[in-house]
Amino acid sequence: MTPDCVTLPRENENGSTMPASDDHASWLQDRTRAVTSATGNLSLVETRWTGDLPDIEAARASAAPTVQVTPLTRTHLDTGAPEHGLRFWDADAPAIRAFDRIDAYPYDPEWVVFGEFTPVSLGRTVPFEHIRDNGGTRELVVPGDIHATIEGQDVTLAAFDDGGTLLLVFGDETNGVETYGSGRFLFVETDAAASPDGPIPVTLDFNRAFVPPCGFSAQYNCPLPPASNRFAFPVRAGEKNVVFRDGFDIYSA
Repeated sequence: MTPDCVTLPRENENGSTMPASDDHASWLQDRTRAVTSATGNLSLVETRWTGDLPDIEAARASAAPTVQVTPLTRTHLDTGAPEHGLRFWDADAPAIRAFDRIDAYPYDPEWVVFGEFTPVSLGRTVPFEHIRDNGGTRELVVPGDIHATIEGQDVTLAAFDDGGTLLLVFGDETNGVETYGSGRFLFVETDAAASPDGPIPVTLDFNRAFVPPCGFSAQYNCPLPPASNRFAFPVRAGEKNVVFRDGFDIYSA
């Protein structure tokens, strides 16, 4: 994935023997633990782009005891050259202290959708607009097409390669009304035993659609759904929104 929008650990996605609703409840609990951890989405308080390689040890030496500092790199939007920076994660971040919960829809088995993934030649990229790039796009590797029928509509979706796992960025009619306004993310489950030379069965469990990192901290630069991934119907499954106490706003923190 584009390195300045970090996703979360993919826990409890495969091999579970629990009933689906119980497994879903466990997944929601894991999500809460992940986003509130010392380097979870809520803890990101600063992304500092330095251009050249930064002095990370100096940054760590001057940081508060609750803060961890990590390096990151992305491609410069205009020049295509590597751009370096630092991330500051605070275990005592204001967003963690104000966090109440992640609202989510009840588990609905009707939103477990089966489809096929058709690989394409290596190196294909698709331009994704990003939330903080003022309309600019970044090329992400999309290694194939996902074909599925959702709400009676045949769709072809573009999921990009997030460290060897397909990540779908999608939008639907609930965005900005019932769910996070910029869209949601979903990891695509693939059949590991399938031949890589033909269509691969995939599962889109929209019950595990999640609010992207930019819904937890304004320091992220998340990709937005391309046109192919914008559904003209509501997807009432998965996470809805992040809820904070006392009127906390990530954009004014």
